[in-house]
Amino acid sequence: MIKDIQNDIIKLKKEKDVCILAHSYVAQEIKEIADFTGDSFALAVKSANVPQKTVIMCGVRFMAETVKILAPEKRVILSNPIAGCPMAEQMDRELIEQVKEQYPDYAVVAYINTTADLKTICDVCVTSSSAVEICRKIDSDKILFIPDINLGSYVAQQLPEKEFKLLSGGCPRHAMISEKKVLEAIKAHPKAKVLVHPECKPEVVKHADYVGSTSGIMNFAKESKDREFIIGTEISIAEELQYECPDKKFYPMAKDLICSNMKATTLVDVLNCLKGTFGEEITMEEEKRLQAKKCIDEMIRLG
Repeated sequence: MIKDIQNDIIKLKKEKDVCILAHSYVAQEIKEIADFTGDSFALAVKSANVPQKTVIMCGVRFMAETVKILAPEKRVILSNPIAGCPMAEQMDRELIEQVKEQYPDYAVVAYINTTADLKTICDVCVTSSSAVEICRKIDSDKILFIPDINLGSYVAQQLPEKEFKLLSGGCPRHAMISEKKVLEAIKAHPKAKVLVHPECKPEVVKHADYVGSTSGIMNFAKESKDREFIIGTEISIAEELQYECPDKKFYPMAKDLICSNMKATTLVDVLNCLKGTFGEEITMEEEKRLQAKKCIDEMIRLG
């Protein structure tokens, strides 16, 4: 049944000239029919260069918005309209404008996991893999880092020469990992290397052998000569690594490390998007798009 649906999707996307993007956290059967898989910003960059005029984003809303920001001429479809991101949506433009008034001499650094609306008032955007380098290069010694307090804390530790203002926000999935859970995982798998996403709490990150983005974690595990790994990010990454490296062992750091928003999209949703009966087209006023794009352009310039 799954294979039949996948075959229908592959046929339709060719007929309708559609590019399918899938974030690394979505279901494996969706990644298998995608044209590109990976981290959110890397996917958005890919979308701007593909020949297809329509792009389906199998991920969450801010990711589809980023595609539209970088590829305004394309028709961008969010595969499931309910797929949001709690971190991206927990801080709005009004709140950050108020914080900016309190800290007028701070440069506002926005994690890519923010809404397009919030990006319009930020100075520069960062990804989890580029955050340290961008914050190091930015022409300001005072940084207001939003929205993730854990990623911001990790960056601040790497850059003690700069002053950081952090707000109480972040990814609820990564933040639910406690130091106790890390220590339990290490005790259960003492030979395993600990690979952790910087959205995790500092007390978790300090036990890591490697700290990095989703793609960074995957690349480290694939290239490492070690045979066992504890994966401190969304549980699907451990699953995908098991498929790609069957000779190695991968252990999720916590069994409940599951993003329900990323799992909202089903294979049938993608099929129905291609049929034109499901999904949501992302639209954006040109002025807003250009304002939001400024902080992304600055990231690219500094990166």
